[in-house]
Amino acid sequence: EHHAVAARVAQVITIPGLLQTPEHARAIFREVVPPLMPPEVEHRVSYRVKRQVVLFRDKPLPYTAIIHEAALRMQFGGAATAKAQLEHLISMSERDHLTVVVIPFGGVSFPISAHGVDYFHGPVTQLDTVQLDTAHGVELVDAAAQLEKYRLVLDRMEQSALSPDESRDLIRRIAQGI
Repeated sequence: EHHAVAARVAQVITIPGLLQTPEHARAIFREVVPPLMPPEVEHRVSYRVKRQVVLFRDKPLPYTAIIHEAALRMQFGGAATAKAQLEHLISMSERDHLTVVVIPFGGVSFPISAHGVDYFHGPVTQLDTVQLDTAHGVELVDAAAQLEKYRLVLDRMEQSALSPDESRDLIRRIAQGI
C-alpha cells in the first residue's frame, strides 16, 4: 500500500484495517485464533496504526472502502469501542481522497467474499496486487487473470452499495443506536 497509487478494499465482517481505531484493532486482535499474547496484540495494533500514514501524507492514497452493513454492526470491544469506531469512520469518510460506501442488509445481491480483499493499484497495471486476509494468514495475488477477477468482484460490490452520502447517513444511524 505504501507504493500504491490507489487502493480499493472490501470487508464483510470487519472495518478495513486502515480505517480502524487502535481500540477497535486491539479488540479484533484479541479474538485471533490461536490467541495472541498481549505483547503480540500491541505489536499488531502499532503496525496497523503505522500503516495508516498513507491516508495522511502530503499526497494521500486515494482510498475506496466497500463495507457490508454487517461489519458496521459488529461490536468488537463492546458498545463504546464500536460507537467510537463508527464515529471515526464517519470522520474519515469526509476526507476528499477517501470514499466509504456501504452494502446494506436487504440490498441487491453481490459477490460475497468470506475474507477481506485489498486491491492495490500500482503505477502500471502489471504492478497491481491483491491482498487477501484469510484464516491462514495474508495471501498476495498478482496474476493477471486473478487480478481481473478481483476487479470485477469489487466493481459489482461497489455497484451494490449505497452512495457515499447515503452510506454516511446509515453509519450515523447505526452509531446513534449503540
